[in-house]
Amino acid sequence: MSFKSIIQDMKGELGSISRKGFDVKFGYGMRSRSHRVVQDSLVPVDAFKQSCWANMPSELLRDVLMRIEASESTWPLRKSVVACAGVCRNWRENMKEIVKTPNISGKLTFPISLKQPGSRDSLLQCYIKRNRSNQTYYLYLGLNQASNDDGKFLLAARKCRRATCTDYIISLNGDDVSKGSSTYIGKLRSNFLGTKFTIYDAQPPNAGAKVTKSLSTLLINVKQVSPRVPAGNYPVAHISYELNVLGSRGPRRMLCVMDAIPASSIEPGGVAPTQTEFLHSNLDTFPSLPFFRSKSTRTESFQSGSLSGQKDGMLVLRNKAPRWHEQLQCWCLNFNGRVTVASVKNFQLVASPENEVAGQEHENVILQFGKVGKDVFTMDYQYPISAFQAFAICLSSFDTKIACE
Repeated sequence: MSFKSIIQDMKGELGSISRKGFDVKFGYGMRSRSHRVVQDSLVPVDAFKQSCWANMPSELLRDVLMRIEASESTWPLRKSVVACAGVCRNWRENMKEIVKTPNISGKLTFPISLKQPGSRDSLLQCYIKRNRSNQTYYLYLGLNQASNDDGKFLLAARKCRRATCTDYIISLNGDDVSKGSSTYIGKLRSNFLGTKFTIYDAQPPNAGAKVTKSLSTLLINVKQVSPRVPAGNYPVAHISYELNVLGSRGPRRMLCVMDAIPASSIEPGGVAPTQTEFLHSNLDTFPSLPFFRSKSTRTESFQSGSLSGQKDGMLVLRNKAPRWHEQLQCWCLNFNGRVTVASVKNFQLVASPENEVAGQEHENVILQFGKVGKDVFTMDYQYPISAFQAFAICLSSFDTKIACE
């Protein structure tokens, strides 16, 4: 039997296992039950234990998994990689070692990929769809450059207005966007004027992260949560919009201080913190994602004035200044064809140089966001920020800026 036949037989066996007891739900496409995170069933996979793949030598198993990972490079075919990782603990550990992080592979595979820095070589092309009726925003990985009608679902966010602020709750599940959901991964919070925002991660982005104070902490899926991991909201970025003297006729001015990313990360050989797993997940399931839930005190103080006091050693992103186009009579940026509709929400972010000394790395666009249709926007990002961070930054552009416009 050829190696190709072995792999094809293995995929067929995985399909049989899936029908008998292994339930995999894929978040793919707009018209399917798309807004669900990939999960494996808690039912024991007896079919797999009885198959010929259960006793495969470890070297051969790893070789087969490596070939599957290499051949299924794009979605929806990449769901086979996720399925392999959900078969059992041994397969999962092998696949986690084989699948590289997005900054190396340029691919989004597992849910944790959304918390990891993007590709170093190119922008990962995504798009956001806004549902005005329920104030919900959906992030998709673009699969076809010619169309934004289909894509791989990644994240969802729901706008929640408060008395003194606005929250955008971010979840891995588009059907359950709430802080009580087991797929809650963070939030964006604005001040009353909509000029200053804070991005909170549901788990520590690095070892030294500090949690925001809260009145009380509730546990979700108590039996599955590790008691060694502190609960709370971890601030990972601060966003500030400055006064626009031209009002809605002029471009916005924004500044993003990435608390969890060092300024040196954009330099050659620089490294950005990379989360490797959801710390609260149950090791017996993949990828079940229980999280701590905290009720905020809503007394968090937003920085007044500029964010300059926070900058030391942190990566600071600023919007790239547009130029005035005399013929079109509007402000323009070069989005390389990714943005087609003029909007005050459109922006490109580049790294702000330390000590005002700019290098080539400060000209590279790290995040760009722009309108392409009614309630459809493109979002392209790259290293050193993650899809979660990029999505949260883009959400801030949707919020009303009372003091700026």
